[in-house]
Amino acid sequence: MRSPHHPQAPSPLDLVLGAVEEPSPHGIAAAISRLVRDGTLVDGTRLPTVRAVAGALGVSPATVSTAWQALAGVGLLTTRGRAGSHVHAPDRTWLPPRYRGLAGDLGNIRVDLSTGTPDPTLLPDLAAALARTGAATPTTSYVEAPVVPALEEHLRRTWPYPVESLTVVDGAMDAVSRSLELVVRFGDRVVIENPGFPPLLDLLDHLGAVRVPVDVDADGPTPAALTAALGTSPAAVVLQPRAHNPTGASMSEDRARDLAHVLRTHPDAGRTVVVEDDHSGEVATAPDVSLGTHLPDRVLHVRSFSKSHGPDLRIAALGGPADLMDRIVARRMLGPGWTSRTLQRVLLELLTGHHGMTAVTEARRVYHSRQARLVRALATHGVTARPGDGINLWLPVASERDATLHLAAAGIRVAPGSPFWSEPGPDHVRVTAGMLRDGVEEVGAVLAAATRAQSSSTRSA
Repeated sequence: MRSPHHPQAPSPLDLVLGAVEEPSPHGIAAAISRLVRDGTLVDGTRLPTVRAVAGALGVSPATVSTAWQALAGVGLLTTRGRAGSHVHAPDRTWLPPRYRGLAGDLGNIRVDLSTGTPDPTLLPDLAAALARTGAATPTTSYVEAPVVPALEEHLRRTWPYPVESLTVVDGAMDAVSRSLELVVRFGDRVVIENPGFPPLLDLLDHLGAVRVPVDVDADGPTPAALTAALGTSPAAVVLQPRAHNPTGASMSEDRARDLAHVLRTHPDAGRTVVVEDDHSGEVATAPDVSLGTHLPDRVLHVRSFSKSHGPDLRIAALGGPADLMDRIVARRMLGPGWTSRTLQRVLLELLTGHHGMTAVTEARRVYHSRQARLVRALATHGVTARPGDGINLWLPVASERDATLHLAAAGIRVAPGSPFWSEPGPDHVRVTAGMLRDGVEEVGAVLAAATRAQSSSTRSA
């Protein structure tokens, strides 16, 4: 009796050849990247040899080798000597969807400008600050006030407007999440900036909210765009007043006043709450601006200290009207209760002590200088870019895919722009210029070339 015939599965070489649209380094690398990301080539798959691919495509081994280097640079390929090259697709299922679009192994990357995190060498010394605070009175009750009184006093003195109530939470996204969970129900509309912060988009999807994106310019959302968006009767508006991620834009006082006027007078915005995420304020050069100056009864203002004092400190302050804040604090008592008062005392020392204040002032100066130097380097090679406030530079490119592959081949990693868009927009990459300590001219030249990188398949798409 004959055994049933089972067609043989295509080999990795067959899959690669079938996916390549253009036999260039960019085209080959892009084809394999698509096969890995859609699960056709799974983690651990041994790839065909460079010579086998080159021979089948009719190109030089150097062409394929360049593609392999680009894939290794973005963490999609590992080389094991005589055992060959293998697909490396690490499990990212524990990350929300758009976070996965920003994550990646470093591979052979020598300059990582993708992270959106501060330069560790510019952060204040947390261990020294902890030592300076000394032994503190331990917490003996679960119903003590959640904020150390001296820290609350300092926050009130430095808040951009008189605020009814303040608390401390575990980072900016914790503050934004708790604020939105309070006012947004499934199916509610939320106005957001486009582009914006990818984890915020993931959070809104989790809440079942309908995103209403508004375009931003150098001063933030425009009054006309906000007016149109408010016609949907949104439950909330989420803004980044300073060092907007990814564009680096900071809102002017005039723009804040104009947006507040739109919110105050629009007939469909009567119950809309504004959530402001000032995630990089301490290292931004722009003045502290808030719509709360004009709408204190409708604004929940977040000030995070992760960019300035360290992501692992996990502290942000949240302030707003007492009727909203009391509900946030009460709900938090049913979860973590409060943010470590020991860490709050460390933050207070960093905010008021000489060492911490000096370190943050210097970091602000250095980030501003690095942005300016990179923009000048790009201009030398014919690329005009607007320096961002804070640590990020939003760079237009001809093709996001080709630009990231071109940079990876040179050992430079940046963040792709697509995860930042709520609605598709022009191709960009986000460059964490704040991490560029040296080699600015070299990196600027490679970045400038990457802005123009465009394979023929991309041009014909």
